[in-house]
Amino acid sequence: MASKKILTIFGATGAQGGGIISTFLHDAKLKNEWALRGVTRDVSKDSAKKLASQGVEVVAADLNDKASLVKAMKDSYAVFAVTNYWEKADADLEIKQGKDLADAAKETGVQHYIWSTLYNVSERSNGKLPHVYHFDTKAKVADYVRQLGIPATFFMPGFYVSNIPGGMFRQAPPDNNWRFALPVKGDSQIPYYAPKEDTGKYIKAIVNNRDKLLGKNFLAATAYTTPFEMVETFKKLFPEAGATAQYVELPGDVYKGLIKQNMSAPDFIAEELYENMRLLEEFGYYFGEDLKPSLDLVDEPLTTWEEYAKKAPAFKDLK
Repeated sequence: MASKKILTIFGATGAQGGGIISTFLHDAKLKNEWALRGVTRDVSKDSAKKLASQGVEVVAADLNDKASLVKAMKDSYAVFAVTNYWEKADADLEIKQGKDLADAAKETGVQHYIWSTLYNVSERSNGKLPHVYHFDTKAKVADYVRQLGIPATFFMPGFYVSNIPGGMFRQAPPDNNWRFALPVKGDSQIPYYAPKEDTGKYIKAIVNNRDKLLGKNFLAATAYTTPFEMVETFKKLFPEAGATAQYVELPGDVYKGLIKQNMSAPDFIAEELYENMRLLEEFGYYFGEDLKPSLDLVDEPLTTWEEYAKKAPAFKDLK
């Protein structure tokens, strides 16, 4: 029997990476074809030990140490690479980390590099939304990956549905009614994405369709929906709690004030998140692109908002 191909997964203990490992471990065909290597900074933490106990090769690497990235990718056929802008909220650092990852993939001869990225909002909005750094940085790295000529697919995760229950959709004073509040119109299109539940399904589709997807973007979202539709689903699932639930369009200054207050965030992050939300209404998260070409390649059901809301801890025990 031919030896298994190595799939190396950065951020192995995070939502995206952990979701990939779970899918590949529980799919007999994938398990037969792929040996999994999970990369994390600290191999001694419990989440890393758990992966090792499931048969994943767990290796240590630091995104700020290029030599460790080369070592982690050695002999890999495919690599899933992801960075976390929010850890330091430093655009230049994320670009450097992303380029170092790409250089390591080039040096080690990776045959399928899967870069977790997003669109360059500043460019595509013609400068109208210039501060959505966590999109723009990843897009700049994607350009670099293309320049290097690495065989790559560009994985583009949608709007994290996990940020909605208990965060954007929560009980609000003074009456404690459930309220979904964003600084956009209620009919704005949100392409929602369940990272933990669905990332592995998308990556399975990407590795199974490598030749078709080399050089292409893969849009990873269950579907487009709107805040209004999300509230209606909430009302249907939880008639008592939902009786007074509503969507509220927040003024920009109110939204930014809440971000600064709730996250102890500096002004530039409040502005960044505000522009990120405005993207939904003004241009579209994916700038109007159809999800169908990507979703047609996925062979498993994806998590719907209704399914996610039913299980969301923030909505637990609601009637």
